[in-house]
Amino acid sequence: MSEFDVATMAEYDLSKTIIPYLDRHLAIPLLNHLAELALSPVVDVQAAQYELAKGTNMVDFTVSVFEELNPDTPIPDEFAAKRENALSTNERLQQEAQAGLDNLQNLKDNYNLTPAQITALYAFGQFQFTYGNYSGAANYLYHFRVLSTDANLLVSAHWGKLASDILTGKWDIALEELHTLRNAIDARSNAHGSGSGGGGAARAQLHSRTWLAHWSLFVYFNHPNGRTLLETFLSPTYLATIQTACPWILRVKHALKEIVKVIQTEEYQYTDPLTRTLNFIYVDFDFEAAQRDLASASAMVRGDFFLGEFKDKAARGLVSEVYVRIHQRIDIGDLSKRLNLGPEEGEKWIVNLIREPRMGADAKIDLEKGSFPYTTAARRTSHKWTADPLVTSNNLTGVTAH
Repeated sequence: MSEFDVATMAEYDLSKTIIPYLDRHLAIPLLNHLAELALSPVVDVQAAQYELAKGTNMVDFTVSVFEELNPDTPIPDEFAAKRENALSTNERLQQEAQAGLDNLQNLKDNYNLTPAQITALYAFGQFQFTYGNYSGAANYLYHFRVLSTDANLLVSAHWGKLASDILTGKWDIALEELHTLRNAIDARSNAHGSGSGGGGAARAQLHSRTWLAHWSLFVYFNHPNGRTLLETFLSPTYLATIQTACPWILRVKHALKEIVKVIQTEEYQYTDPLTRTLNFIYVDFDFEAAQRDLASASAMVRGDFFLGEFKDKAARGLVSEVYVRIHQRIDIGDLSKRLNLGPEEGEKWIVNLIREPRMGADAKIDLEKGSFPYTTAARRTSHKWTADPLVTSNNLTGVTAH
């Protein structure tokens, strides 16, 4: 990577902004991503990893980070004591929880399951999560939710179950959990809203929805149907949450018509190369300015934990969008280079591009000259663009330009 790329990635990295809205276990992958890209000093990343890890019961992982951070320092005795305590606590909670599981079969017949045994399922599931056994945590929290009527613990179990499913990559279940948790948050908000203390309830609602918006990013970018979550984020309540509490999430949302309006409104509060590029294209119609920002947007996206995976394929749509709106004649070789494609692959891409109905053009390529006229782009950039956007919901996540 060039110095420009590294500097841009570091300047617009959202890790420090997002991590406060994540459970520490969900935050660890973001720090690992920073370490891989070397965007921050190694010692700073290791220190942050250690601060997160020491709040868990993953003692061996914490010790390994401590050793990396302090190679010449003996391992403190407190880690051995913490490991012993974690093992004994795990054994005790397992026995208590197992009593509840053993009674599940007898529940219908004998009603021997006590509230304490039900709560033991939650306690052990929570401990398994802090231990790094996310599959076990998901299992016990699931059984707890089936049996419990404790409203507060049920909400906590919802969050723990969702985090466990994310960390084990069970995306189908995680998507279902997101919808379940959203409904639970809305139900609690409605219940509190009908009573007194409306201000506190509103703050709690905003807090929960802000956290849910951040946690959903893991599912949004990993589940094949994750884009269905747009219905949630484009609802008035969640758009208001994003505008109020976390406008940086606009970077990773893909519904142009709705999001560009919000980008324009929130520009005073949050902006980055990608949101500026979208604003230049769809609000200001300043395509030259958009092209100037493409390099920064490209570098920023490559460093983003969620967007980086989509940078190459997704980028081409946005680069092409800018290019064809500036040039009356499209140079196949020039555009291919900008798309990071070889001559043959670039030609195929461009042929398919101009066949898109939403491009609004019926051009013929002159293979000898390696170019073709693009009449739709001949409109003066000071006039409003009326064609449908080229870049749609599945190819707006990143840009590459050179």
